[in-house]
Amino acid sequence: MKPKFIAALALALSGTSVLADGHATGDASAGDKVFNKCKACHSIVKTDGEVIRKGGAVGPNLYGVYNRTAGTEEMFGNKFRDSIREAGENGLVWNESDFVAYIADPKKFLATFLNDSKAKSGMSFKLKKETDAKAVWAYLVSVGPEVEAD
Repeated sequence: MKPKFIAALALALSGTSVLADGHATGDASAGDKVFNKCKACHSIVKTDGEVIRKGGAVGPNLYGVYNRTAGTEEMFGNKFRDSIREAGENGLVWNESDFVAYIADPKKFLATFLNDSKAKSGMSFKLKKETDAKAVWAYLVSVGPEVEAD
């Protein structure tokens, strides 16, 4: 067998997700499991009401989070903290690197992004392990609406 074919086959069988034209580098199947830590506050519900993952309503619905402007999920509405809305108004659109940094330490991320040490996040949970954060992102991308290539 040719080395390129073997490498491609190994990647396909490894469980590592290469999703949505490269918009996620983590393992979506691992992210499905890690999301159990998130579902106390977050659900994943399609726009037509189909429930992908039942969860809490303390945090916004994470369906379609990829490429969403921070602080704009419609169903969550005015529950967003001012700092996350301000971040969105200042150009924060969710992608893998910002998502991973945010969930590692939401307050620190917003303070840095907004250059405001008093910035606050409504999210107190921290998912510090980068592989877990990337896996959750990959999972969210995999269950979200189809993503167009950049």
